[in-house]
Amino acid sequence: MSTEAHRHFIQQIIDTDLAAGKHVKVITRFPPEPNGYLHVGHAKSICLNFGLALEYQGSCHLRMDDTNPTKEEVEYVDSIQEDVRWLGFDWGQHYYQASNYFDRMHADAIQLIKLGKAYVCFLSQEQIREYHGDEKHGGKASPTRDASVEDNLAAFERMTRGEYNEGKAVLRAKIDMASPNMHMRDPVIYRIRKAHHHNTGDKWCVYPMYDYAHPLEDAYEGITHSICTLEFEVHRPFYDWLLRTLDTPAKPQQIEFARLNLTYTIMSKRNLLELVQEKRVSGWDDPRMPTISGLRRRGYTPAAVRKFCETVGITKHNSLSDVALLEHAVRDDLNKTSSRFMAVLDPVRLVIENYPEGQVELLEAQNNPEDPAAGSRQVPFSKTLLIERADFMEIPEKKYFRLTPGQEVRLRWGYFVTCTGCVKDAAGKVVEVRCTYDPATRGGDSPDGRKVKGTIHWVSEAQAGDVEVRLYDRLFAQEDMKHIPEGSDWRTLLNPTSLQAIRGKVEPALLAVAPGTRVQFERIGYFCTDTKDSQSGQPVFNRTVTLKDSWAKAKA
Repeated sequence: MSTEAHRHFIQQIIDTDLAAGKHVKVITRFPPEPNGYLHVGHAKSICLNFGLALEYQGSCHLRMDDTNPTKEEVEYVDSIQEDVRWLGFDWGQHYYQASNYFDRMHADAIQLIKLGKAYVCFLSQEQIREYHGDEKHGGKASPTRDASVEDNLAAFERMTRGEYNEGKAVLRAKIDMASPNMHMRDPVIYRIRKAHHHNTGDKWCVYPMYDYAHPLEDAYEGITHSICTLEFEVHRPFYDWLLRTLDTPAKPQQIEFARLNLTYTIMSKRNLLELVQEKRVSGWDDPRMPTISGLRRRGYTPAAVRKFCETVGITKHNSLSDVALLEHAVRDDLNKTSSRFMAVLDPVRLVIENYPEGQVELLEAQNNPEDPAAGSRQVPFSKTLLIERADFMEIPEKKYFRLTPGQEVRLRWGYFVTCTGCVKDAAGKVVEVRCTYDPATRGGDSPDGRKVKGTIHWVSEAQAGDVEVRLYDRLFAQEDMKHIPEGSDWRTLLNPTSLQAIRGKVEPALLAVAPGTRVQFERIGYFCTDTKDSQSGQPVFNRTVTLKDSWAKAKA
């Protein structure tokens, strides 16, 4: 448990409630609407709600808020469950669906009508907005606001039987049309939707609104602390009014916290759905997407996402978190757990002039210097290697410690080599770098103690595997996607280089790694074998993150 000085405000509220005997057991809930895939913003809520339940030895309910049949699909339900489990949490027996409460909610709506606290309104949506008023002027009463209980019961029954067309009638709570809180001006609590529901089928043609369903679901399940994001703060008076008016046995407390906003990212499920539908990305799990499934496919670890959520913290103030924090979290985790391999993404041939023709030897390479228990592997070495084009410069820049004529470098796990020159094609492009090697430096150390400043990676040309490598970058080029110029299309801010697919050369061991394996390409970055497109012996590698924050350097 956190120390007192570092406990966030929700922990402090719960501590006070428990000390006062208000609750015996802490019960939280995570209630996503199954109308899309979860994103990293939801991960913050998942970690908070399930984390509090674990901390206080309580329980956290997973509840599908499936009150809108026109946008929800079983695919989304399944993906939500997979994402929560992947993050490391489990709801046990506490899995619920709002749609399973429809009978009970409907009965409570009838009870509100009988109490004179709800009425059927026949105004159109446009008229309701017009009658609603604004922040300076109170609202105007609906013509049926004072209809009798009997008339309202009959009208609601006709709504329920489907005798009215969609948009013809709604059920509204009867509260206060002059309230300074717009959400208390007789909010709509039931609407007509003649649509098939993925769980209840065609049983219903009236469906509860979220603001009505949410507090009732919490009360039915005995939730103690109903934790929402800040935009629901103005909805809390209705939440409390409904539970008070219906005299529900459980009285959950709604608490709001700041949602996660991330640089170079959008968190709107509507916008993310448009990216999928318009095929600007390959799907909800495209590794550029901020979805949990996208992060998973890209190679992020559950531990890294949980650490990031812990780092950004829980506050009451909206802010913009730097995506670099998320990238730092995954680098830190993968550095400890990922095996190292050598891969060359922009190859040029390196010929060792004095190395025996036709000879191939196996060199011992450590799998992970951070974890001695990870062991080692053998890497083939020969006369002709492939190195990164950027590791040779005929006319070197200042402090360039890689291959340049006359300069000695270390080949990772191999030998010291000294560059003797290069071969160019007719256009003047370097096609081959030449060097000699010191046989006494096998393994990368010199018996005479001489030092070299540069170490480069390589693969043996004859044994190298040819693979597809996908270099993923940030999906958007603008840092703060909350501030888009008026009239601008947010799609124009997509980063045109967010995906570059190239062919790379890799050491043989990389051809055998299973889909979903996370590795480090030495000196390049962290990669993960794609779980969809990789085939046996033909892995596709997705870049999870670079070794360093290249964006920070670019901004500087």
